[in-house]
Amino acid sequence: ARARGKGGPRYRTPSHRYKGKVEYNLSKDISVGLVIDIIHDPGHNAPLAIVEFPDGTKRLHIASEGLKVGDVINYWSGFDIGSVLPLNKIPEGTKIFGVETFPGSGPKICRSSGSFAILMGKVKDKIRVKFSSGKVKELNKKCLATVGVPAGGGRKEKPWVKAGIKSHAKLYPITKGVAMNPVDHPFGGKTKPGIPKSVSRHAPPGRKVGAIAPRRMG
Repeated sequence: ARARGKGGPRYRTPSHRYKGKVEYNLSKDISVGLVIDIIHDPGHNAPLAIVEFPDGTKRLHIASEGLKVGDVINYWSGFDIGSVLPLNKIPEGTKIFGVETFPGSGPKICRSSGSFAILMGKVKDKIRVKFSSGKVKELNKKCLATVGVPAGGGRKEKPWVKAGIKSHAKLYPITKGVAMNPVDHPFGGKTKPGIPKSVSRHAPPGRKVGAIAPRRMG
C-alpha cells in the first residue's frame, strides 16, 4: 500500500510499449482501406488491425469479429463487417462498436473485446444507441461507428485452471488489509474496536486507504 500512488515504475502505465492510437481516417476523399496485418497491443484487450489507405497512410483500427488480413474496410458507404459509417447510414438493430461521442472525437465507446452497442433508431436529428449497460444515449447523426463486434469476445470465460498459469500472467494473490499486521497496513491488527475507514483526502500514500474524504459514513 505504501508504494501505490507515488508514481513509481511498478504502478506507472507502460505507454512506451503501446503500438499507437486507435483512430478513424476522417478524410472524405478516402472510401476504402486495406487490412495489412492484425496485431496484439498491450494497451488493448482486443486485437488491432493495421489499415493502409490509398494515400499511403496507416492507421490502427479495433479488429471486428471475422476480419482477416487482405480484407477491405469501407468508409462512408457499404455495409460489410468492419465498415466505418456515420450513424445515420446504419440500419436499426445493427451491432456497432468504436462509437464516437461527437463527430471527429475518434472511437471512444465499446472498444473492448466482445463489447457492442445496438442502434435503436432516429429521434429528430439524433440517433438513439443502446449500450450493454442498458443505458440509451442520443448521439449526433454524423458520429462514426464500426459495424460488427470487436474480436476476442469470450476472453474472460476461459478458466485459469491452476494457480501456476495465473502466476505466469503476473496475477499474484492479494492479501486483505484486515489480515495483515498493524505495521503493514492501517487496517491490520486485532485491536478492538477497529480503525475507522474514513481518511483525509490529503493523506500520504500508504495511509490513503478505505473511504477517502467521505461526506458521510453509513
